[in-house]
Amino acid sequence: MKRDAAQDILLESGTNEMEILEFYLEGQSFGINVQKLREIICYDPGRRTAMPESLPSVLGVYMVRGDSIPLIDLSSHLRQRTSVAPEAEARAIVLVCQFNRKVTGFLVEDVNQIHRVNWQSVEPMAPLIERFRPRFTGTIHVEDRDILIVDLEHILAEVDSDMDMSFSQNEGDDSVSETREDIGLMVAEDSVLIRAGIQKVLANAGYSRVEVFADGEECYQRLLCLKEQTDSEAEFLKHVRLLVTDIEMPRMDGLTLCRRVREEIGVRDFKVVLFSSLITDEMAHKCQSVGADAWISKPQIPTLVDLVDGFCLIDDA
Repeated sequence: MKRDAAQDILLESGTNEMEILEFYLEGQSFGINVQKLREIICYDPGRRTAMPESLPSVLGVYMVRGDSIPLIDLSSHLRQRTSVAPEAEARAIVLVCQFNRKVTGFLVEDVNQIHRVNWQSVEPMAPLIERFRPRFTGTIHVEDRDILIVDLEHILAEVDSDMDMSFSQNEGDDSVSETREDIGLMVAEDSVLIRAGIQKVLANAGYSRVEVFADGEECYQRLLCLKEQTDSEAEFLKHVRLLVTDIEMPRMDGLTLCRRVREEIGVRDFKVVLFSSLITDEMAHKCQSVGADAWISKPQIPTLVDLVDGFCLIDDA
């Protein structure tokens, strides 16, 4: 399955639109960003090799075009059911996805269609639900139903230690931590797991002045308010020097957020780092086109503080 070329144009221009693939688990609608999807294939049990001592939701490895990829039973992992029934297995679908620089297969019951939507229509998870670290980042109402957007990064981190989102980080260097404490940062990230992880990494390094936001719109409104309250760029930068933002977010995606920061906030030395599982060579071009200063993939946790230091401590070195 090839992505629609129009979709890439939309994302590149930062129009705040995306495409969601709707699929089913036990009759309920779920969705993922098509940017993560490489192809959709019918499930063939003969291509699967079971892995001993793996989690119940990890079905093993699955052969796709000569390559073996991990295969995760999404319904089992989300506790929709405990095992694949023979009749369900016969009509199951594998979503071959690529994100965080890794290819993974996800077994689902069936697929419906692709919906082009505006991020403004995506509602973030309620704060009460977020307390339990759900495996979803938001919901969108399409026609007569609600579609839950699955946090695939969260799920992959739970089954693959290489994708662990615990964000372990050594304590900050005492010689520079005092300087870090003087710098204001912002983080925009819809996943409660990753949002908390980024805060932990930055706090351990000495960055204690960090404002966090669950979606791009909330972050943008805060920046707009700061711009109106400050009389100069220097005063603005005393409040916040750098933004770390995801790309996929409810209400306003990271590409649109970055573009609007450049066009409407207009503070030249304010830095924007896009921190996303979608980073590829193609996406890097889109990040550059909206004015991002840097972009890194979410598995590259150790480089996050180094990158922030490079932008924020350069004058203090």
